[in-house]
Amino acid sequence: MISLDFEKIIDVIKYNANDPLLFNSSVFLIFFFFFLLAFTLFHNNDKIKIYFLTFFSLYFFYKTCGWYVIYILIAAIVDYNISTKIYKSRIKWNRLCLLYCSIFLNLGLLFYFKYTNFFIGIINDFTSNNISLIKLILPVGISFYTFENLSYTIDIYDRKFKPVKKFIDYLFFLSFFPKLMMGPIVRAADFVPQIYKKININDEKIGIGLYLITSGIIKKIVISDYINENFVKYIFSNPSSYTGIECLFAVYGYALVIYCDFSGYSDMAIGIAKWIGFDININFLSPYQSTTITEFWRRWHISLSSWLKDYLYIRWLGGNKKGNFKTNINLLATMLLGGFWHGASWNFIFWGGLHGIGLIIDKIRIKLFNKLNITNSLILIVLRFWGLLITFNFVCFCWIFFRCETFQNSWVMINKIFTQFHFEKFILLFNNYTNVFIIVFLGLALHSIPLNVENNFKQKIIKMPILLKIIYLFICIFIAIQFKQAQTIKPIYLQF
Repeated sequence: MISLDFEKIIDVIKYNANDPLLFNSSVFLIFFFFFLLAFTLFHNNDKIKIYFLTFFSLYFFYKTCGWYVIYILIAAIVDYNISTKIYKSRIKWNRLCLLYCSIFLNLGLLFYFKYTNFFIGIINDFTSNNISLIKLILPVGISFYTFENLSYTIDIYDRKFKPVKKFIDYLFFLSFFPKLMMGPIVRAADFVPQIYKKININDEKIGIGLYLITSGIIKKIVISDYINENFVKYIFSNPSSYTGIECLFAVYGYALVIYCDFSGYSDMAIGIAKWIGFDININFLSPYQSTTITEFWRRWHISLSSWLKDYLYIRWLGGNKKGNFKTNINLLATMLLGGFWHGASWNFIFWGGLHGIGLIIDKIRIKLFNKLNITNSLILIVLRFWGLLITFNFVCFCWIFFRCETFQNSWVMINKIFTQFHFEKFILLFNNYTNVFIIVFLGLALHSIPLNVENNFKQKIIKMPILLKIIYLFICIFIAIQFKQAQTIKPIYLQF
């Protein structure tokens, strides 16, 4: 009997590929509860706090992806040492060589895991070679912590930031478990100073954390998972078998699926960080309320779009300093690389290219409207409405290429929408998927709530007595349980 119990404990402790530890899994609630109990014992001791959180973060990562946790240890060791040498060196060419070494090692590792088979496929397509693909499993979170490594090293090189003095501090920054797997992409300049401050978990942080965690749970489990598992995934898996109207509503459904999936997980990450005394910048800001594609990218995956803007568009490509033509080329290149960052597929590259073209057109439009100097309030309202409509539909059109498994399927779906729409089948579609349509409507309604209304609700949660906070948390969890699918649905961005 004792042996059997011991085996069960080992099974719980070990990584299980069929049941990885994710924020939206029921096991995580228990896991996190015991973590909070232990954290309350150590959070006032600075040294123990850092070691405890680092160990827990690495263990959490191990429970999510197994022994790929070794790669984040290697990345931390390499970049900690390189960045320290960059800071200490006073010889420009030496510092530059070290910087390029860091970039080469980080991007080289990312390239190997993420893009090797993509380029082998291209070589096979354009030559008579038949090179076998390599069996590779992409380490979870590598795209995110690679960008954090790069931003840290580049900021050290530019003398914008002093390197941490201890390796454990850098490992803690890189492995901090709420943001490790899927971001937000956190910059050391924002996070590292918090390591050395006394943790102050007040009513505001508890309230904001509670709001973000619960909204993330509702977004991910109630809205995203339900719509995807009961409608969207079937249409996208084989668009040729469905009518245009089914394909169109699947596209609109997917727009909500990917937003609620990723922003929901980001909200949970930021909220969990609040509960243990750390601030992570917001990653989404109601992006479908945008009236231009430029505004959309200021609201969507903010940590990535700002990273690409600061480190790629401005620092490496020169931004908008060399005339309109070069500016447009830089924009397009940034978005193409941003698409490629998401995955080794022509679909992602095309998706990025479409957004790059959209941003270029938007820049031209802004200059034109500035010259017209429109001041009539009614005209501005009408323009804002059409801007909202056009931007949302353009983003949804681009999602087709992002979601479809093949480039061919993307065009099949578009062809279906434009040539075989069959509007008369809407009533049948609605009757077959009534619950899905209700959830889609609920999701869009929640997304449309003005920011000031959302902030007022957040303030009410902050002011709630602790008992009401607990009740509110359990109500949200109870609602999520009613909609939870049979199996835990992995977040979409886990594959990136």
